Amino acid sequence: MQEYRFSEFLTSNIEVDEKVLSQFLSQNQRKTFNKGDFLVFAGDLCESIFFVEKGLLRQYSIDEKGKEHVLQFAPEGWLVNDRESLYYNKPSKYNIEALENTEVFILDKKIIEKLEEELPEFATFNNELLNNHIRHLQNRINLLLSATAEERYLTFIKMYPDILLRVPQWMVASYLGIAPESLSRVRKELATRNFKK
Repeated sequence: MQEYRFSEFLTSNIEVDEKVLSQFLSQNQRKTFNKGDFLVFAGDLCESIFFVEKGLLRQYSIDEKGKEHVLQFAPEGWLVNDRESLYYNKPSKYNIEALENTEVFILDKKIIEKLEEELPEFATFNNELLNNHIRHLQNRINLLLSATAEERYLTFIKMYPDILLRVPQWMVASYLGIAPESLSRVRKELATRNFKK
């Protein structure tokens, strides 16, 4: 499990004076959560953006029947938040939970806005991140609507190469929108096919 600092994430993607950057980032905090801790509860306001420096988070909702639906996993180097809650001041529909002991860098919305105002490179990069996020969500919706369970699973492995070793199979099935039994069948079929090659 590799630790990945937020400052490294920015400086590896944009050209920015590290002293200027450290001034901005000093106004934010780094926090550690134990496995099973919640960063956000459904019904609360999500007031921050979380960058995972070490560990693993999941963002999920619970429907009226009590069934969990995983929207995303966030391993090291990933950002997670509820945009509707953060930007429109709405109660969050999602829980954000630590699946491992996790260290996050917590970004306040006002700091993000200030960074965008004063560092044009950051504004451009942040826009790229948003567009990339939207692209992934569109692809995910398309997969849920039209792809087979196997296609969804193979896409999942490309996006999250090490997650299968870190989360229970039922959570992966929830993310894929299939029953755990269907996921077991897909994995068994793929293993059999690869073994015969």
